[in-house]
Amino acid sequence: MRFVVLGAGAIGSVLGARLARAGHDVHLVGRRAHVDAIHAHGLRVRTPDGEDVVRLDAVTTIADLAARPIWSEVDAVVLCVKSQDTAGALRELARHAEPELPVLCAQNGVANEDTALRMFANVYGVLVACPTAYLEPGVVHAYSAPVTGVLDIGRYPHGRDAFAAQVSRVLSGAGYGSEVYADITAYKYGKLVTNLGNAVEALCGPNARGGNLDRLAMDEARTVLFSAGIHAEFAPVSPLVQVRPVGGERRPGGSSWQSLYRRTGGIETDYLNGEIVRLGRLHGVPTPVNAALQRAADRLAVSGGEPGSVSELELLRAVVDARAPGPGPRAAD
Repeated sequence: MRFVVLGAGAIGSVLGARLARAGHDVHLVGRRAHVDAIHAHGLRVRTPDGEDVVRLDAVTTIADLAARPIWSEVDAVVLCVKSQDTAGALRELARHAEPELPVLCAQNGVANEDTALRMFANVYGVLVACPTAYLEPGVVHAYSAPVTGVLDIGRYPHGRDAFAAQVSRVLSGAGYGSEVYADITAYKYGKLVTNLGNAVEALCGPNARGGNLDRLAMDEARTVLFSAGIHAEFAPVSPLVQVRPVGGERRPGGSSWQSLYRRTGGIETDYLNGEIVRLGRLHGVPTPVNAALQRAADRLAVSGGEPGSVSELELLRAVVDARAPGPGPRAAD
């Protein structure tokens, strides 16, 4: 198959390399420094078992790509940009590709598929469970072996079809675990709940993951989803994903932590914790925990602060203060 991977970060670059090694035609679209390094030295994929250098096509914009593949021969675009960049990426893609081109949203959050559906008729959600890292141009790390991760797929908003089954087989052949779900949206809401801790990890460091802030954010989210009538399905932790050190080093942090580390100036929190805040406002459910995490993560991203530089205790105190009820009405004189 011929794929365009739009967003060559950690997930997109590793996926592109795995598909290319499996014999598929892959074109990456990524940031300038990353693309230049791929041109000069190939894409270096480091795993627990060693390093592989993969030569594949990479460009910085879809406009640059337009002169290379014949769009009628592209089987699918895999969207791997962060959610805050989805709308712009899709608008640019729509200038070159026909609306029938399948778009696979291999992203966290639940807003991307709906955005894609405004411009493309065949949209697929991809549930991502792939421990990877991209910290320097031209180099990506994949921390699970022998299976790179899990990429489950389903047609958006619901349903199974032959194309989803075909892509699932291709992903399995490229070293991923992959199932086809009829209700991929429910599974992506479940993943959204678990991704709320991304902000905690980015702000307070990996040791804070799974702690009090993480649990409070998830409890708040479950209340919001119940009030909104949204069913969240939690995919079981796959035994296929076996996280191991790469070069003797553990994965430093997840995708939000990596955004702060690379000082990209943005972070995906508005579409993770911010999605819970949005739903809470729509359905009259207070969300002080997720709102505090959203604001703190955005401030740290804009200021270029170090990941893990915020005190977990101070942030927890701020959350507790925000959850406390305000003063009652004054008695009449």
